[in-house]
Amino acid sequence: MNATSSRLTVGSLRELSAVGVVCVLSSMYATSLIAASSILTSLGDDAGGSVGLLMGVVSGVFILLALFVAAVVISNGIDTVIAGRLRELDLLRLVGASAEQLRASLVNAVVKTAMVGAVTGAALGIGGAWIVREVLVHRGTLPSGDYTTVPPLVILAIGAVVGTAVGATVVGSRSALSKSTVVRSSRVVRSRGRDLLAGATIIGGALLLLVACHLGEQASSAGFFAAFFGAATVGVGIMGGAGRIVPGLVAIAGRLAGSTPSAMIARKNAVSDPRRTTRSTIGLLIGVTLVTTIACGMRALTDSVHSWAGMSADDVREAEQILSVMSAVLVAMIAISAVIAAVGFVSTMSLTVIGRTREIGMLRAMGFTGRQIRAMITIESLALSGTAVVAGIFLGTVFGAVGAQSLVGAVTSGFQVGLPVPALATIVAGTVVLVLAASLPPSRRAVAIAPVDALAVA
Repeated sequence: MNATSSRLTVGSLRELSAVGVVCVLSSMYATSLIAASSILTSLGDDAGGSVGLLMGVVSGVFILLALFVAAVVISNGIDTVIAGRLRELDLLRLVGASAEQLRASLVNAVVKTAMVGAVTGAALGIGGAWIVREVLVHRGTLPSGDYTTVPPLVILAIGAVVGTAVGATVVGSRSALSKSTVVRSSRVVRSRGRDLLAGATIIGGALLLLVACHLGEQASSAGFFAAFFGAATVGVGIMGGAGRIVPGLVAIAGRLAGSTPSAMIARKNAVSDPRRTTRSTIGLLIGVTLVTTIACGMRALTDSVHSWAGMSADDVREAEQILSVMSAVLVAMIAISAVIAAVGFVSTMSLTVIGRTREIGMLRAMGFTGRQIRAMITIESLALSGTAVVAGIFLGTVFGAVGAQSLVGAVTSGFQVGLPVPALATIVAGTVVLVLAASLPPSRRAVAIAPVDALAVA
């Protein structure tokens, strides 16, 4: 067997299952949007060609957002896989494998997994779009016509998904596979210059958001662009300083878990490895922020309708109905980003728990019960995911309110902050499900191993 074969580098391809799932979701999502745009375009210029063009532009934006979140999740997932196989990778380096060879074998494994996932997702998306189209045609909602079953852009979508996975793999393995040896440090390299740059970027983005609010009050069309770039700038700053920001927030959340032995160990585990803490949380933070921004922004616009002058009760109801439909469509389109991030979070937590088998065996030998072990892992998962959700809801609420203000500030009384209770309740409920999915299965597997066997794990 080649010393740098995929089997030795990443172990079983099941280690890359999260990459495959993310590629399936991304490809299915992109294919579905492309198919919808193709259907609208096929209706003709008079019957909806402009709508099809608009749908294509909007779809492109949301697909890029989904691919961005997928790249973050895959990069962090690859980093986690490497962190769990340091001993095997060190042995490969001892027998002569170079960092380039290890990275090439890793990319090879990811390409295979991503290609299978992307093609599967595209097939599901095409099949789903065909079923929906046939049902609409049968009901008379869509006219019968010569629709394209497989739009040519689907091939481009598959290539984009695979390319995103490969690029994320290269980024995720760049620092973990150094030229001299496999990196073992769990510390985030502190750079005062990087921290200052991240802080300056966040402040600059916040100033742009204030400018957007002012331009909205002046009825300037530039207000929305200022809001968009302001939110994007703040997001870039937070990602740049995530290695310092996220562990600090998780530490605060961990203190709320209580003072039981399980809670104390969970709190320490949650922040003992700042890199792991950051990569477990950042993708979910981005996904929740995107969903909350759309939901809160549309809610703020809906609430502002009541203060618009010269509108009758019928006009208000019609505007609210249109905005409600738009909100549902936009949230549904962006929700895939949160789903992709959730998959990454579950995968990272599972791999992390499996990698701590020896530690769990030691706790069992010291007298910890299986229930205490499960509670410890659940609390750690809750601290990580809870931090991402709370921070994401806060940022999304601010971004959504500023976005609405930049659009209708001149005709709206006051500063509207939208709080869509159903959407926020869904996010919280989803967090509970996410915590259970991320903590219970791996903790049960870890507890099922006898303490003596767990301690024998190298």
